[in-house]
Amino acid sequence: MLRIFSRNTDHLSDQDLVDRYSNSRNMKDLGDLYNRYIELQYGLCFKYLKDRALAEDAVMSIFEELVDKLPKYKVENFRSWLYTLSKNHCLMVLRTQQKQLKKATNEENVMYSEDEMHLIDKELEEEEFLLMEACIDTLPELQKTCIKHHYYDKKSYKEIAEILGEEKDKVRSYIQNGRRNIKNCMKKKSEKFS
Repeated sequence: MLRIFSRNTDHLSDQDLVDRYSNSRNMKDLGDLYNRYIELQYGLCFKYLKDRALAEDAVMSIFEELVDKLPKYKVENFRSWLYTLSKNHCLMVLRTQQKQLKKATNEENVMYSEDEMHLIDKELEEEEFLLMEACIDTLPELQKTCIKHHYYDKKSYKEIAEILGEEKDKVRSYIQNGRRNIKNCMKKKSEKFS
């Protein structure tokens, strides 16, 4: 599997390494931090891009993005922030592929796979993803857990109910209430910055 650097920094938290890198810009600190999630990164990129070489390239490109982006943001949950950054990167790769294909064929009605169209149609700006992540973190624990299982892990209401030992109707309610709370939170935060 890909590795950036290899030092033993297991005794440091993600936040320690984020702070160290933001203050010193020492690439080894960033490499140690990224190594913790590199296999997850590859899995996520492969899920979207469905090609091993593209996924490996994306993993390395995301690391390069981190070099400049990480110090610019106040990152309190690196794993969540990295997930959002990586998802956006993969969506942009798909969007670029779509544009290149459209240009190459010079046709308006080019056929794309359902997965690619779904991803492109659902794309949000990076700031909106970060805002949504921040709002998810404010949810009550059960709502947050159900939302993450359903939307991130693609689990059904029934599967989530089994994992949590809850009734399926309760899981549905947690997800509906969570979605409403996220929408309200995002609206309030957006108005605050307008």
